[in-house]
Amino acid sequence: MTMPAPPGDQNPKGQEPTAQGPWGSGPWGPSAPHWPYPMATPPPRNGMGIAALVLGVVGVLLGLVVILFWMSWLPALLALVFGCIGLSRVRKGVATNRGMALAGVILGVVGLLVSVGGGALTVWTLNDVTEEARDDAVAAEASTAAEEAAEERERHKEREEERARRLSFGETYTFGDGLKVTVAKPKPFVPDAYVEGHAKGNEAIEVTVTVVNTGPERVPVETGLPTVMDADGVSAELVIDGSGRQKIITGHVLPGKQAVGKYAYSLPPDAADEVEVQFSPDLERWADSYWSGPN
Repeated sequence: MTMPAPPGDQNPKGQEPTAQGPWGSGPWGPSAPHWPYPMATPPPRNGMGIAALVLGVVGVLLGLVVILFWMSWLPALLALVFGCIGLSRVRKGVATNRGMALAGVILGVVGLLVSVGGGALTVWTLNDVTEEARDDAVAAEASTAAEEAAEERERHKEREEERARRLSFGETYTFGDGLKVTVAKPKPFVPDAYVEGHAKGNEAIEVTVTVVNTGPERVPVETGLPTVMDADGVSAELVIDGSGRQKIITGHVLPGKQAVGKYAYSLPPDAADEVEVQFSPDLERWADSYWSGPN
């Protein structure tokens, strides 16, 4: 009669016993790893795509503002870089926001184009403004030069006219109204016993002024009296006596006619060698002409 194997001996006869854990969980030795719970999936790495989209929007908005377009290139460039990195992560399967990353790339390119376009527009505008300012400056310089030249021509004309109005005794000057005026060389004048304006010891002279109207109409003569300056530049005193030889030109001079005025003046003996006579037929319209020479 065969005896049954002891309860603790589960191996058939002739086989080595298999090692088991102390609680009977399995044979001793290495076993396949086993985790009783499923492993968690890591979250998607979408940060680059989000950053690209935000920076792209910022870059485009800055580019649309006239005074801030020059700041748009940096966020636009970062949006392009971050968008490319985000797309790379999407291809690797570690990110899920492909649309955001792609939008960031597109907006980055748009922002860079806007920045470059704004820069080019600014350069063109500045060049245009500079050219316009240069043209204005050149025009202003030309205008100033033209005004200075016109003023110089006017001064030259005035000097020429003044020189033309300075004559020697016996010469004729024609005024703008057609009156030709001649002042003869002064002659000695002997006052009578009843005289005013002539000091004893002075030298009296007679100044003769002839006015001829060369125009087609009569011309008024509002002359007053000639001014006589002695050699010292001092105004000589008018001599009035009872001889009736003095004659003042007044009224009008008819066409083709003439008027003759005679005036006497008293000169100090030490300044009587040179005389200047100033005369105008109408002081409100015409400047004085000057006749001078030795007495």
